[in-house]
Amino acid sequence: MIRLAGTLFILMGVLGAVTGVRAEEAAMTWPAGWQVEEIAQQNAPSSVSRQRAVKNDQSGMPVMVMELTRTQVESGHQVNLEGVLLEMRKSVQKDFFQGGYQSVCNRIHPTTLSRLSALETTCTITQNGRHVLSQTLVAAVDADKAYVLSYAGQAEAYKASQDEIAAVRNALKL
Repeated sequence: MIRLAGTLFILMGVLGAVTGVRAEEAAMTWPAGWQVEEIAQQNAPSSVSRQRAVKNDQSGMPVMVMELTRTQVESGHQVNLEGVLLEMRKSVQKDFFQGGYQSVCNRIHPTTLSRLSALETTCTITQNGRHVLSQTLVAAVDADKAYVLSYAGQAEAYKASQDEIAAVRNALKL
């Protein structure tokens, strides 16, 4: 069985690196039963904040990970949201491929994240033809901040967690 924690935490590192650039925190309402943590980033500028929540199974193994990264955008800088999401998706696919997995991602399409217009893509990760993980990346830009919400999990847990994920997305105060 795939070790979800290792794979997802590598992925979350990619998210932080791609967004690259700490102001006030976004208000998150995490689902009950998820373990919530702030992520300290060594050598990261104070204009970046990351929050993560992990859902474990009964034996304590992670089955879902959800993370919000917020980056302060420099005044006058125009964020190419689709370009950022494309680069993130490529990094995700490359990392999974190097781990012996195949991934197929749907087209980047419009959605919302809290009150903001956003772009989203979801990847299905397989191993030997068996669906093992799903990963969704959602990116949005406000006047001076960029947000990336990523959530991933084992195939069954991902499917079973859709109501919780929708509640988090809808309750976000950005």
